[in-house]
Amino acid sequence: MSKNDMSKTRKIAFLFNHDAPHQVAHGAPVAQELKERYPNFDVDLLVTSSELYEQARKVLGDVRETGLKVERLAASSIQAMIGTMANSVLPFSRISNLVRHRKTLAQYDALIVPEFTTLILKKLLGVNTPKLIYTGHGSGDRSVGFSRSAGKFDLVLLSGPKLSKRFVDSGFLREEQFKVVGYPKFDTVADRIGHKPRFFDNDRPTVLYNPHFEPKLSSYHRMGLEVLEYFYNSQDYNLIFAPHVMLFRKKVHISLENFYFRVRQDIPSKYFNCPHIRIDTGSPALMDMTYTLGADIYLGDVSSQIYEFLVQPRPSVFLNSHHAKWQGNPNYRCWSLGPVIEGTDDLGQALSNAREDRGGYFDRQRKLFAETFDLEERPSAERAAEAIADFLGEEPRQRLMAVA
Repeated sequence: MSKNDMSKTRKIAFLFNHDAPHQVAHGAPVAQELKERYPNFDVDLLVTSSELYEQARKVLGDVRETGLKVERLAASSIQAMIGTMANSVLPFSRISNLVRHRKTLAQYDALIVPEFTTLILKKLLGVNTPKLIYTGHGSGDRSVGFSRSAGKFDLVLLSGPKLSKRFVDSGFLREEQFKVVGYPKFDTVADRIGHKPRFFDNDRPTVLYNPHFEPKLSSYHRMGLEVLEYFYNSQDYNLIFAPHVMLFRKKVHISLENFYFRVRQDIPSKYFNCPHIRIDTGSPALMDMTYTLGADIYLGDVSSQIYEFLVQPRPSVFLNSHHAKWQGNPNYRCWSLGPVIEGTDDLGQALSNAREDRGGYFDRQRKLFAETFDLEERPSAERAAEAIADFLGEEPRQRLMAVA
């Protein structure tokens, strides 16, 4: 894109439009960098719920001090009536928000978003669609993260070469469509890495059980209560049950990708009352890396949070509850980073093997982490802001001052 008139102020918005606030940390730090370093950008945060607003405050501090404007886009009355049930099948509320506020969104020069639903604006607004920039919200291996739809964005920000190579090899992105910028979410926890919180009043190692919500792939639907029962009876481990935040947002989970549905089981009260088990199904700690930074061992299935956990290499075990043929399948690449089991009968041995690194897992963890996240001394949010500004033809504050 050619350089634009440097005197022109352009309107940029980061749109957070989701049922849960777990995507905010992937974009809000970048918004702050754009506001602070690029004076010709008028940067807004647009949120579609009070929960999203509160998460933005948590990530950024008092948003008023950043100079960012935060606007709540009100939901329609029909969303309140039928949204909960409809959202189990389709992203009804997200689509409804886009339709309802399309004229407001059309006033911006660019929208920066963490998910694919916003592409509907291309049909709603046609030639009046702002430039659409995709940040993503995780760096896992599931096929849904490598959709052909990514190629419909004007710019895609990626965390590292693992993602860029797969997108290019699949033909879904061209080299000029993306920029590798690292992982802005890590900027928000940089001062906490290496400082473990204490969750239990004992010295047992703590296992983090982090099942996904996807109904076909999640271990919770088939094995979750067995996992809880194993640790309930364990004399060797503590357990933190901290699933993907969306698992307990819905009772019924339906996957159009896999044509599959499950009714989520509730958790019996005895597990909440166990002194060496901590159950968290909805607090902000599910999203701010409190548990991935604090646990000693990871236990999960297909969540991208395994890569956040591996900011420090540690033992990891994976549950193949759906009997996938995973070896050599790029959708399960993280399963090479620890023992993979198909039932809780093997859980004790798998935990032991992972802790003793039988199989050389830690070296593979370091290698795949480096491929997943291209991290530099310079913060990822700063790199992402620069990539957005370069794409839109802007120069940062310090270069403008030098010219003056």
